[in-house]
Amino acid sequence: MVRRTLDTLIRARGEDYASVSRLIGRNPTYIQQFIRRGVPRKLDEDDRRTLARHFDVPEHVLGGPESRVGQAVISRAAEGAAADDYLLIPCLDSAGDAPEAALAFQTRWITGLCSGDPQALTVLRIAGDAMHPTLSHGDPVLIDMADGAETLRDGIYALRSGGSVVVKRLTRNPASGGIAIKSDNPGWPDWEGCPAESLDIVGRVIWVGRELR
Repeated sequence: MVRRTLDTLIRARGEDYASVSRLIGRNPTYIQQFIRRGVPRKLDEDDRRTLARHFDVPEHVLGGPESRVGQAVISRAAEGAAADDYLLIPCLDSAGDAPEAALAFQTRWITGLCSGDPQALTVLRIAGDAMHPTLSHGDPVLIDMADGAETLRDGIYALRSGGSVVVKRLTRNPASGGIAIKSDNPGWPDWEGCPAESLDIVGRVIWVGRELR
């Protein structure tokens, strides 16, 4: 889990194994060997602390000691700083099922962003270019699963389709009540007049973490 989490953090920042290895004063292949080969078995305490500060996450998600209040993860970002609460949001695989890793978000920020229970949030990485330029391949998006079919309105949603999860823009026809399923990329097809009850909606996309390209 620690290796997958670190790999997700590196990819979300648009960094690479070699640059992160140099950040902690190690040889360029150090982080790659840790993630891919499991060597070393765990991160050195100083390395873990440096990486946690660099990625702005609690040390717990990188294998450090944890302390919890309810579902929140407690971490001190720097000496003498007040403790901040973090929530670990699971990152789903392309099928939308098994968690691959987790990203840490500050509780106060995430609570103000979602519609209700922060535990109903999940992260999914965009696959393909159907939603380009709004969303690009590899972008991690935050999905509010509590904001789905019952509150459906115009916006970007994650849908289950053909054994995988896709992200599309949905618009409701106020006259017929039918739903249009659209891709922001004009090279992809749209579907008009779909019955709302025919859609398997995972949740509404409420945030995107964009890599600089």
